[in-house]
Amino acid sequence: MSSSSSSSVSNKCNEESDGLGHITNDVIETLASQLENVPLGNNKFNEDGNLAPSLAHDGSPIASPDQTDDLETRQDLDQVITHWVYFSCHELKWEAFNPNSKEWMNLPIIMGDICFQLSDKESIAVGTELLVLGKCLSGHAVYKYNLLTNSWSEGQLMNKPRCLFGSASLGNIAIFAGGVSRSGKMVNEVEAYDSETGAWEMLPSLLKPRGMSSGVFMDGKFYVIGGCSGPDMKPLSCGEEYDLVAKQWKVIPDMSPGGGGGSMAPPLLAVVDNELYAADYTTMEVKKYDKTLNVWECIGLLPKRAANVSGWGIAFKGCGDRVIIVAGPRAYGNTHVEIYAWAPKEGPPQWSMLGRKKANNFVYNCAVMSR
Repeated sequence: MSSSSSSSVSNKCNEESDGLGHITNDVIETLASQLENVPLGNNKFNEDGNLAPSLAHDGSPIASPDQTDDLETRQDLDQVITHWVYFSCHELKWEAFNPNSKEWMNLPIIMGDICFQLSDKESIAVGTELLVLGKCLSGHAVYKYNLLTNSWSEGQLMNKPRCLFGSASLGNIAIFAGGVSRSGKMVNEVEAYDSETGAWEMLPSLLKPRGMSSGVFMDGKFYVIGGCSGPDMKPLSCGEEYDLVAKQWKVIPDMSPGGGGGSMAPPLLAVVDNELYAADYTTMEVKKYDKTLNVWECIGLLPKRAANVSGWGIAFKGCGDRVIIVAGPRAYGNTHVEIYAWAPKEGPPQWSMLGRKKANNFVYNCAVMSR
């Protein structure tokens, strides 16, 4: 494709994304080989890029489906699936890291069009699926990766497609709250996605329209926190709590730790053992939310190498009993993506590096799958 043609398509994609896109129009690198049809147990790689055996919790090899009949059902597969940290430092290329076994996995390439390649994307892991939502030449698009089949497919669109929503998952259900419509308007619409059926369901609307927010599940309830609202993108300090049983929302004042206004990234939040933590990227501090007093308290610092630009380029996620940080090359001449972990039950933040791998770009997207 000529540079003028590529520029034209990139401009169209940016227009489709309401001017919110920031991914550069780099030439998509050609992978030496693709493993779309290789069974999941065989598609694991160590840091050097060589095939590594698939391991269970105890480090023993996991047999592929054609080697044993013990893994024929989804329930059996769930027993050997632990936590996977999915991240993307490339327009269409995704990788995954298992923080327990220290394994790396290369996912097949998403077969999206040039617009999907260049537009901003949002991601979430739900059940055994990784959803990636973005824009293609024909409009909104959803691609889903299935861990059990190691393959991508096109997913069903939202009932009311939008971007820059707050989202979180619990088991096979993910909730997407608020966001920005195609016309650039902040909306209060809420939808739930079921990974078992692939279907979307409308839920009661937010009390306040908001975009650029973050979502979490805590104590069996869904929270959408921070973000901004209105044509002037005024930051919101409040959060909203959704009771899944009563199907009702209520506003919680001053629940946001900051972020999600102007050029800032949405709040960086993580839930571990039903406790809420935040990464304050302005002060490089870790904060904990006191649910009784409704205040945030500083409890420690982020890793020094967790470089970011207004919160962009870093991931801060809950993963089992740990908080995970995925930081890509952004400063200090770093050329690697680094994965750090801290277990809150062990005391104040003491970060350990779990993995390190060469990368050329900062972290665009990240999602954690826990099974």
